[in-house]
Amino acid sequence: MSGFLDAVIFPSHISRESLGGPDWPAQISRLASGFEERITPWSSPLRTYDAKWGVRSADELYEILQLYHAVRGRLYGFRYLDWSDYKSCLPSAAPAAADQVLGTGDGTTDSFQLMKTYSVGGAPDFVRNITKPFDTVLIAVDGTPTASGWSLDAATGIVTFDAPPALDVALTWGGVFHVPVRFDCKLDQITLRGPIGDIPSIYLQELRL
Repeated sequence: MSGFLDAVIFPSHISRESLGGPDWPAQISRLASGFEERITPWSSPLRTYDAKWGVRSADELYEILQLYHAVRGRLYGFRYLDWSDYKSCLPSAAPAAADQVLGTGDGTTDSFQLMKTYSVGGAPDFVRNITKPFDTVLIAVDGTPTASGWSLDAATGIVTFDAPPALDVALTWGGVFHVPVRFDCKLDQITLRGPIGDIPSIYLQELRL
């Protein structure tokens, strides 16, 4: 049986030094004229990571091995902190309730998915669903931060209001989040030469949930 272990978090001190990020696949065809046609079959990217580069000691390697056994290799998913993109704001800033659009009230809808919008110049916005928030999430209703009148499902990133927000009321949020991942490798090529040994790449693959 496979699944996702929401309480399990990849060691954040190892992920800080790890390699990885998002991939947008593109199918590129070069025409006889020399022009290109480019399409992507995905509506959102998937992120991959190599945690090998974050392992600095034999003890840290053992942390990875413990996790690998606990999640049965590739079987179970878990949380991962991507230090390059884990806030509702710039990496150097503190999250605020007005950082990201959560939605607009219509007088009927009471549940809203956390989202993060990426905008650059005249390019079309990319809106990413945030499904694994952690710690404190901040909510503002019509520009006013509010700590009550709503609840958060930290396993899905869905905010549910006690009463549906009124028509045209702007809803925003701020906070931090994990990436859902699983192992995408075997750890059967470890040796103990040198200070931490010779270890293979420790690939992690983002999951769509």
